[in-house]
Amino acid sequence: MTRVLVTGVRGKTGVPLAGLLAARGVEVLGGSSDPSTVTLDGVRPTAFSWDDPSGWPAATAGVDAVYVVRPDRADAPGLLTDLMATLADGTHVVLLSEQAADQVGPDGWSPTGERAVRESGHSWTVLRPSWFMQVLTDRRFYRDAVAGGDLPFPSAGARVAWVDARDIAAVAAAALLDSGHDGAVHEITGPEAVSLPRTAELLTRATGHPVTHRDVPAEEALAGLEGFERDLTALTFDRVRAGVFAAVTDTVERVTGRPARSLEEFLADAAPELRPAAQR
Repeated sequence: MTRVLVTGVRGKTGVPLAGLLAARGVEVLGGSSDPSTVTLDGVRPTAFSWDDPSGWPAATAGVDAVYVVRPDRADAPGLLTDLMATLADGTHVVLLSEQAADQVGPDGWSPTGERAVRESGHSWTVLRPSWFMQVLTDRRFYRDAVAGGDLPFPSAGARVAWVDARDIAAVAAAALLDSGHDGAVHEITGPEAVSLPRTAELLTRATGHPVTHRDVPAEEALAGLEGFERDLTALTFDRVRAGVFAAVTDTVERVTGRPARSLEEFLADAAPELRPAAQR
């Protein structure tokens, strides 16, 4: 039986990926800094924390492949280098990165992290997704604002090819289990690039209450963030406004055999989460 460690197993891509792998008969190790919170069917809770490298050898022992959710922290490239050195020969690595990661230049944080995997000596696949549709339903991002009828996003008129995390997971499952993905860099997007006003229109239609996009200044969008998180988010918004996340690819359909989910399809499922609290 194939054994796969899924880091960040409780995250946006980790949950659907674990389910897909388990359904294919894979022994899934669900990596989490708190294994007691891992309650997914068919998943073995496994201690894995970026803050505790001493636990990595036990978490990776005997695995055939590892799904690595890149940690969004300044020391990520070094952590990825150290993790690669922990893995046994023959372990395949699938790294979750971000769309057009090398667009910021070879010495940027994202391409440096990717290079730690690509130059590790292990077989590898890099996933570069666009913005997750799930940020619209996550209270750490836009859920509460959308429930209140607001979509504050500094887009400067640019479009975003929103992608469903479930589609990213499907591509990841193929990269982990199927042949033909070694050395591949998969740019993963939804089926179309949507403007933020159009996104607000679709949110309005799905939720039944008005949602309006406000093209706010970046400083307003960054309020409350500090340090590396602020710098990384500011760079991401700069890339949005430059149109980087407007590119559309056919990766999901080419890899999985079915079209990527549209934003309308996603919102049809997610609408109850986005309604005002009194209507849930």
